[in-house]
Parts: sequence; C-alpha cells; structure tokens
Amino acid sequence: MSAKPVSIAEKFALFSEAWQPKRIGRIDGYDVRIARLKGEFVWHSHADADEFFFVVEGVLRMHFRDRYEDVPAGSLIIVPKGTEHKPEALTPETKIMLVEKSETVNTGDGPASDRTVADPDYI
Repeated sequence: MSAKPVSIAEKFALFSEAWQPKRIGRIDGYDVRIARLKGEFVWHSHADADEFFFVVEGVLRMHFRDRYEDVPAGSLIIVPKGTEHKPEALTPETKIMLVEKSETVNTGDGPASDRTVADPDYI
C-alpha cells in the first residue's frame, strides 16, 4: 500500500449492496472499512474488539439492550468490546466508515447468515 489519498465517494460508487463491508485501507492490523446500510442488522457483540462507526451520510441508530443512540452524518460512535448492539439505518440508506481489527467478522458472535462477512473485499 502506498501513501495516496482515498476518495470515499469513489469507493462507495464501486458497490451497491447493503450490509457487505468493503476494506479501503489498513492501519497496524486494523481495517478501514466502508458499508452501505439499509434497515436493521442483527444483534451481536465482539468479545475482543471495539468498533468505531463514523457516519458519512444518513443517520445511524445504534441499539443497545438498555437504550439507543442516534448518530447523524459527520458524527461517530465507538461500541466497546463485549457490548451487544444492533445497527439500524434510519434513512433509506446510511453510509458508514468503520475501523476495526482486521479479523473482525461483522456479525460477531451472532448467527451466521447471508449478511456475514468474515473477509471483506479490498476495493
């Protein structure tokens, strides 16, 4: 990898499917990923990894078992490891950037499904 600017808009233009994160960079064993969200995801947690969500466009609602937090575009939320959560797009489509350990599976300890991505494509 070389030190060159990455256009987030250009990377989002390369895919349209929801809940299928794509790698756009790496930092010391962490991935920088982007994803399109539509509707609700599944309840899950990550026992050994915090998750960083930055909302690029739209509004993300992060559900926790005891509350929820709405995260508008230009804002971020960090979900501590071991915390059950369920992301939801409040707008027709929400675009997010994530920073998480490279081995992190998006559905965490939740059941595997067609939304499970263990090794995201690098775009």
